[in-house]
Amino acid sequence: MKRDLLPYLAFSAPALGVLALFVLYPFLDVVRFSTWDWSGLSEPKPVGLENYRRLLSDPAFYQSLWVTLKFLLLALPAFVLLSLALAVALEGAVYERFVKALLFLPGLVTLGGATLSWYTLFTPEYGALAQLLPIPPWDREGFWALVMVVAFTLWRHLGYGVLVASARLKAIPKALLEAAYVDGATSWQAFRHVTLPLLRPALAFLTVVGTILAFQSYSAVFLLTRGGPYGETRVLGYYLYEAGFENFRLGYAAALTLVILVLTFLFAYAQLRLLKEAE
Repeated sequence: MKRDLLPYLAFSAPALGVLALFVLYPFLDVVRFSTWDWSGLSEPKPVGLENYRRLLSDPAFYQSLWVTLKFLLLALPAFVLLSLALAVALEGAVYERFVKALLFLPGLVTLGGATLSWYTLFTPEYGALAQLLPIPPWDREGFWALVMVVAFTLWRHLGYGVLVASARLKAIPKALLEAAYVDGATSWQAFRHVTLPLLRPALAFLTVVGTILAFQSYSAVFLLTRGGPYGETRVLGYYLYEAGFENFRLGYAAALTLVILVLTFLFAYAQLRLLKEAE
């Protein structure tokens, strides 16, 4: 049995080596950093689990966690439902490929250019669309700032969600739908009892991807709102940036990184369990 495994190990050794070098080693380094009191410039001082104790008693951490959960509750259902709705609406249409290409295009635009275009269009005082439409004061009110970040995130990633849902939709055998129609099912009944159950793997995948995007969101907040106004868009990813690169608390930031990783895993795992139980 061991001899049979040797060829597989030999062929997988390069990939495992790359994985260990670029994933496992940096992860172990972060674990090591999380036990230090370190600014990045001074000599590191071992403090054990003190960074985790400070983190769990830090009001700013809980505020950022609450903002992240609000971001998740706004972005995740919209991401999954819009991906599903657009994939179903575009299925078999003449303009299907063209619209999918347009939806996927924002993800290919550089993030800096995308945020600059959004500022140019949506700034309440001098934006191009502000001359034509009532733009909410997202630069001054926390709720609208969070909505703006959610809208920008959906605009960037919705094309990917549509492609995932559409790929699963095309894999459903047409014979199943035809049999449902022959048995007298309406279009809604065929979708509810045939199409939707078969789309659950894609929906589960999009739910997990959306959760990871929410917990790792940082770039849109950094470029659009800088966590403001009044910290109402300071998600965990931006709080991590502040702790590590503005306040130079790299040991604390490393501990926060591991906590975010654990939270992301727990939320994704819980969602997968719930989706499996619903089947």
